[in-house]
Amino acid sequence: MSLAAYCVTCCRRLGTSTPPPKSNTYWKDIRITYQARKELHKAVRKVLATSARILRGPFADTFSTVDLEDHECAVWLLLKKSKSDDRAVRLQAVQEMVEARHWHDYQFRTVAQAYDLRTLIGLARSKGSDLRFFLPPPPLPSLKEDSSIEEELRHLLASLPQTELDECIQYFTSLALSESGQSLAAQKGGLWCFGGNGLPYAESFGEVPSATVEMFCLEALVKHSEISTHCDKIEANGGLQLLQRLYQLHKDCPKVQRCVMRVIGNMALNEHLHSTIVRSGWVSILAAAMKSPDIMEASHAARTLANLDRETVQEKYQDSVYVLHPQHRTSEPIKADVLFIHGLMGAAFKTWRQQDSDQVLTEKISEDETRYTTCWPKTWLARDCPALRIISVEYDTSLSDWRARCPSERKSIAFRSNELLRKLRAAGVGDRPMIWVSHSMGGLLVKKMLLEASQRPEMSTIINNTRGIIFYSVPHHGSHLAEYSVSVRYLLFPSLEVKELSKDSPALKTLQDDFLKFAKDRNFQVLSFVETLPTYIGSMIKLHVVPVESAVLGIGDLIPVDVNHLNICKPKQKDSFLYQRTLQFICETLAKDLEN
Repeated sequence: MSLAAYCVTCCRRLGTSTPPPKSNTYWKDIRITYQARKELHKAVRKVLATSARILRGPFADTFSTVDLEDHECAVWLLLKKSKSDDRAVRLQAVQEMVEARHWHDYQFRTVAQAYDLRTLIGLARSKGSDLRFFLPPPPLPSLKEDSSIEEELRHLLASLPQTELDECIQYFTSLALSESGQSLAAQKGGLWCFGGNGLPYAESFGEVPSATVEMFCLEALVKHSEISTHCDKIEANGGLQLLQRLYQLHKDCPKVQRCVMRVIGNMALNEHLHSTIVRSGWVSILAAAMKSPDIMEASHAARTLANLDRETVQEKYQDSVYVLHPQHRTSEPIKADVLFIHGLMGAAFKTWRQQDSDQVLTEKISEDETRYTTCWPKTWLARDCPALRIISVEYDTSLSDWRARCPSERKSIAFRSNELLRKLRAAGVGDRPMIWVSHSMGGLLVKKMLLEASQRPEMSTIINNTRGIIFYSVPHHGSHLAEYSVSVRYLLFPSLEVKELSKDSPALKTLQDDFLKFAKDRNFQVLSFVETLPTYIGSMIKLHVVPVESAVLGIGDLIPVDVNHLNICKPKQKDSFLYQRTLQFICETLAKDLEN
């Protein structure tokens, strides 16, 4: 730092001195004028004095004896303030850095080389932060001779513990390690029930079979990274650098990048790994991703940075829990939470997109996440209710168990509700008043989670702070979906979640009876919507997924809407009835909490 400032200052002072000697002049013939020597000595004294005062002296020291320009003093002062013992002073320093619009490149570089981990992460999470604050990642180590990224991923996966794992992790780890690229390329078609939205086979990656193997390895790594001790192994074996190489290599493949980001986000849950993650250069990558217009890319980066930011964030966001608002640091108080829970074959972002233009909605289209460019809870609701924290969660579902290998008990409503409840509590859900917003099977999960929470004292705050629930076409009394399992190719072997939606399911009837009594006792506010139009399942059949009679909960208003099952939670535009009625319910239900 001092050397940089020294050079800059010298160049400025000497810029008006005598012109440089001609090229044929020898150094022994150069005569430094008295004025130049004076300026040079003066510059050195300034650098030394500034360093001594700012980096060693008390914060209250003045700079009256240091002859530096005002804006240069400001840079050093802010660096000093950013390392203060007073948290409020540190936060203010970061904010002032973000608001500095008149700085030159060298000043941003000075800060980039001098700040600490807290300041770096604070700048990355601050809205409007200049990317010049972030140094580029250090050079990545060269791959071993005669090696490839695919092989390096396999080695990394093989270095992780392979025992005492659940069946899903064991299966996909074994698959990624044992199958060759050629055999994987031959296994086209089908949908693996794993991760957020399932894992398509080689047709999703063109004619590069190695990319499919990489994807299998990444999906396995995502699950391994949910275990703290495995994160330590990933870091120790060069995983941070390897994942960074993969992220940069696949800039044109969002699915690969999102899987990589999920692993880094899970590793960031472990505070002892924060310094290593920062040193590996990931923060500059995350800061750039935060500015992406792609909602999924920005949200994955926001989750990781929130897990790194222990200065202003107490909560921890586990895999598949995403904060849609606020994604940046904010001085505005957050007064309530709104949680979005998708349904069968849905996802944390695409379920809540703006309604598509008129087209046949096939299963293949619904899986193409790159087509979805908006998310109304993040864009509309956040703007209308800025005092809300808006969270969307994701869990894997499938219509069919055809070729699926994950244990079926992992996909039951009971299992999912316990898993989501644990993740949401870690994210601080229950600490504020809240509203649940659910679509289809997601509403059944909400009901099950609330009943489970009512039986566990450590979850009592979730019950006490639940103010209301919105149900979008939730099949409280079952769905026709399972009845078509033989007729429709996609439901040849209906998955457990489809079976649980059957009209004669005993578990579904028990859930409905127990929840209705519980909700009446707690006096929850409830708003329900239901579709009136059939939905295309594939290209062969139209199905009324949730008929009106099945959407009757027994309390609250039920509003039929002339849309199909997929579009019941996708308003056409901001002034449409669906969104405006939803917004009205949220504002009225949380009115007292938002006023406080």
